[in-house]
Amino acid sequence: MVRSRVAGVRTAWRVIDDGDFFCAACGGDRCYRRLAGRRRLTLLGVPVLPRGTADPVVECASCRGHFPLETLSRPTTTRLAALLRDAVHAIALALLAADGGSSAAARRGAVASVRAAGFADCTEERLLTLQAAMACRQPARLDEEMWEALASLTPHLSVPGRENLLLHGARVALSDGPYNAAEHELLSTIGEALELPVTDTERLLAAQS
Repeated sequence: MVRSRVAGVRTAWRVIDDGDFFCAACGGDRCYRRLAGRRRLTLLGVPVLPRGTADPVVECASCRGHFPLETLSRPTTTRLAALLRDAVHAIALALLAADGGSSAAARRGAVASVRAAGFADCTEERLLTLQAAMACRQPARLDEEMWEALASLTPHLSVPGRENLLLHGARVALSDGPYNAAEHELLSTIGEALELPVTDTERLLAAQS
């Protein structure tokens, strides 16, 4: 017992980065400091010998908890909301392109979906202008934008969340009537990008129709 009070190992931390992250202990977005450490043997509280480096950690500025660096791969709630908005927006644009964008009901359905996702100022004119600009620049760009948006979001969504995103697209497609062949093919592609089993995708699409 006496020896444990006399000698020990202390870690000296230094800050190498900072930013915002989702703190699991606090349950919300917080500031963090990324720390690198070096261990030293101490005698009577005085560092005397190096004992190598400590694994880097993320320290929450609020609760002071230490977490592994992998914690930073989880998006903040703010970032997650932005990823979700971008995904819904990309799906709506792709579905309008599949439908030809000629149906007023489809345009209204797309606008309603995008507004519900957080783009409150979305209008039919804005959607169609963006769709036309992207299609003229590169015909396949709409599908690429959708894939990129879903690839960024999918790892951070639970199965119900991914299913709900597919249903956003289904409601847009059905706003002017039953799925046409192009819409159904695109929705199947969305299910694949969301890493949903084909049988689940078909079940969800059928239930909506």
